[in-house]
Amino acid sequence: MTRMLEAADTPTGVPRRPAPPAWLVVTLACAGQFLVVLDVSVVNTALPSMRAALGLSDSGLQWVVNAYAIAFAGFLLLGGRAGDLFGRKRMFLLGLALFTLASLGGGLAQDGWQLLLARAVQGLGAAVLAPSTLTLLTDAVPEGPARARAIATWSAVGGGGGAAGGLVGGVLVDALSWRWVLLINVPVGAVALLGALRWLPESRTHDRRRLDLPGAVLVTAGLATVAYGISQTENEGWTALQAMLPLTAGAALIALFLAVEARTPAPLMPLRLLSVRSVASANTAMFLSGAAMFCMWYFMTLYAQNALGYTPLEAGAALVPSSLAVVLGSKLAPRLMRRTGPRATAVLGTLVAASGFAWQSTMTAHGDYLTGILLPGILMMLGAGLATTPLASLATSGAAPEEAGLVSGLVNTSRTMGGSVGLAVMSTIAAGRTAGGTTPQALTDGYALAFRTSTAVLLAGAVLMLLWLPRPKRTEPAAPVPAQKAGNSSRR
Repeated sequence: MTRMLEAADTPTGVPRRPAPPAWLVVTLACAGQFLVVLDVSVVNTALPSMRAALGLSDSGLQWVVNAYAIAFAGFLLLGGRAGDLFGRKRMFLLGLALFTLASLGGGLAQDGWQLLLARAVQGLGAAVLAPSTLTLLTDAVPEGPARARAIATWSAVGGGGGAAGGLVGGVLVDALSWRWVLLINVPVGAVALLGALRWLPESRTHDRRRLDLPGAVLVTAGLATVAYGISQTENEGWTALQAMLPLTAGAALIALFLAVEARTPAPLMPLRLLSVRSVASANTAMFLSGAAMFCMWYFMTLYAQNALGYTPLEAGAALVPSSLAVVLGSKLAPRLMRRTGPRATAVLGTLVAASGFAWQSTMTAHGDYLTGILLPGILMMLGAGLATTPLASLATSGAAPEEAGLVSGLVNTSRTMGGSVGLAVMSTIAAGRTAGGTTPQALTDGYALAFRTSTAVLLAGAVLMLLWLPRPKRTEPAAPVPAQKAGNSSRR
């Protein structure tokens, strides 16, 4: 790995290779993003098999998903800042290598704690990798329509990765075993590593400030503690000491993180960024969208298998149209953004998604595929695709070039943090309605309540977007500030 990272940074005096074509950089960046998002959802279809093989409890099953998501969200800001300081290509390679090795460890796990540890390390690797994918892309593609299309492709690949995870996981579990939902990352990651090492260009800023490790530890510990406290409410209730202690401790850690960021000379998240309207409003909207939408794949997969009796492969195949819908929404978004502006497009997408969630909340234990999974699933993910591109575009606008990686990390942090907290909350709500029942009807009642709650969150998010997001620009959609624009990015 040391040689790999040394090779990523060509020494002064060595002739530079010709810059690779932009499409190749976009392809490699999107491949990294696909792996990161795929692994959030690919385990969903394997959860029942993992539980049987490793003896996981209900809360343990939830933490198979959350261990990855919380480590991912907690270290994304650190990963973005590290890319700005040490080189985006270097961090892409380091993150991808760590992610690939952790996938191997998870696939070989023999006990529940080993699997959870591997998932957390995967999340750490993804947090180092993910911010570089967007920054490398915006650095390679000039500002304008071409960049808007590249961001839409990045959004579509991210959404498609989350959606395709169900099908990929179902095929692997049915044909091989649950272990292959993790082991499949090893050959794919190795190929992506070789391609990135050969063709990705390096870029960085001249900023040599130190990394804010205390900030990263505090925010990650705070998020994990809050999520653990929420998970405890499932069995103990919201007022129980077992839930109140971690919830209070988590809130205190997050407050301490904000205090540290306000005083440190090189903060992980400069609080002044939150004074930029586009950054603050779009990231808040991304958080709410993630809180509502992230749980969709989790509950849809469980509903198909536990209530309707689908096999893992059938459950994954049932969600393929949703995979196509999120890609379609992401590709339609730039056209709508040019006509109506990012704000209107984000609001429209959120309302379309809310209609799908509301429809899904009418699910029954004996539902048919057409109205119980297919049509509401298409609406949910079409709306998600329409909303993500304008929100990502707005959230990364208005930042200085030397903070491109940091703001890209903040985008992913907001979405993933919202998803982690949302999954914990929605799982608790569903379990409260189920009240320990294991019949298809009892489980379906719990899932339906989670979808109704998500509908309410999305409607609140649409109102917030309408009131707070910047007014539309009708010429070209807002796009991230190019790292090369101000001459602050050097390539070596």
